[in-house]
Amino acid sequence: MGRALRSRLEGILTRSELNQLYSSYDIIGDIAVIRVPEPLRPKSEAIGRAIMELHKHVKTVLMQTGPVHGELRLRRLEWVAGERRTETIHKEFGCLFKVDLERCYFSPRLLHERMRIARLVRDGEVAVNMFAGVGCFSIMIAKHSKVRRVYSIDINPDAVRYLKENARLNRVSDIVIPILGDSKVVIRERFRGVADRVLMPLPLRAYEYLEYADEALRNDGGWIHYYDFEHASKHEDPIEKVRRRVEERLNSLGVEFKFSYGRVIRSVGPRWYQVALDVRVLRP
Repeated sequence: MGRALRSRLEGILTRSELNQLYSSYDIIGDIAVIRVPEPLRPKSEAIGRAIMELHKHVKTVLMQTGPVHGELRLRRLEWVAGERRTETIHKEFGCLFKVDLERCYFSPRLLHERMRIARLVRDGEVAVNMFAGVGCFSIMIAKHSKVRRVYSIDINPDAVRYLKENARLNRVSDIVIPILGDSKVVIRERFRGVADRVLMPLPLRAYEYLEYADEALRNDGGWIHYYDFEHASKHEDPIEKVRRRVEERLNSLGVEFKFSYGRVIRSVGPRWYQVALDVRVLRP
């Protein structure tokens, strides 16, 4: 996408300005979310219009003006071009996700990870999604497996509102159960020992919530799908660093387990990576 955008902006931006452009941007439904280096901010409208010319279905371009922030992981967005709105419907592997990008966290870059998890779920399982957001993992599982229930917890009221709507849009309201609250409290009050599989797709909080993920699993054990951010220098393995940290924590809790899978999902900054681990919890 970066090469095509640069080509479209030739003659509008100088060669020096073209070299400063970020090479990628997100398209979520019919909204594009771009990042623009500070020196190019006065040219952001021209960049936005070029994106709309490249992607005819894009009706709105928003600029992310800072990092994802706060407990709810929200983006700071400014309107750049097209229709003035932040709500859209994103399509992914036959699923529909309605979302307000200003009020809820959403990343289209995890689509293959969401499908990977859905394909692991076995018939009749019960899953607990500790950080469900607008329902991406939960609904993907409900649509692409024969899961029995996906209890879907989130602390953001707006995300839970969209989660309920998305469950209806995808006709899985009988499977995906939205719950507003802090997952550690919800699990201890309602969902101890119920899950075959626990999802933890919030890297910034997953480590501190591992104890509650284990408590949600059935008496005969189950799976934890764990996500984390990790920094790794040139000669370090980010997967191994996350694995050691999780191993330390689970050992301190007296949990018997084994790792079955680990991978880097994506780079999120210079030498910063998002890592996925599949952990099989074993009960004596």
